[in-house]
Amino acid sequence: MIPGGGQPNMQQLLQQAQKMQQDLAKAQEELAQTEVDGQAGGGLVRATVTGAGELRALRIDPKAVDPEDTETLADLVVAAVHAANENAQALQQQKLGPLAQGLGGGGIPGLPF
Repeated sequence: MIPGGGQPNMQQLLQQAQKMQQDLAKAQEELAQTEVDGQAGGGLVRATVTGAGELRALRIDPKAVDPEDTETLADLVVAAVHAANENAQALQQQKLGPLAQGLGGGGIPGLPF
């Protein structure tokens, strides 16, 4: 209800909802196109993901490759991808967080906020 007993303007609410939906779609598209990096082992392993969390590239410095110790390399790969995903989540929060607040603070389904 609106203070003073008036009824909400349904047309205005609909327009606001449509604008938020358009803004959300635009932000999601930007996230899908934006790339962020994560690294491990002092930069020996680097992972690139989109802001939406899609793994796009994995670079491994030859110095990180030891045929006698593939477990360490695997750990570095996992750590680099994890770091890149954390950066993607931070970017999601930055881009979509304000939109989620506009939705009443209920968050956006599928996202951690």
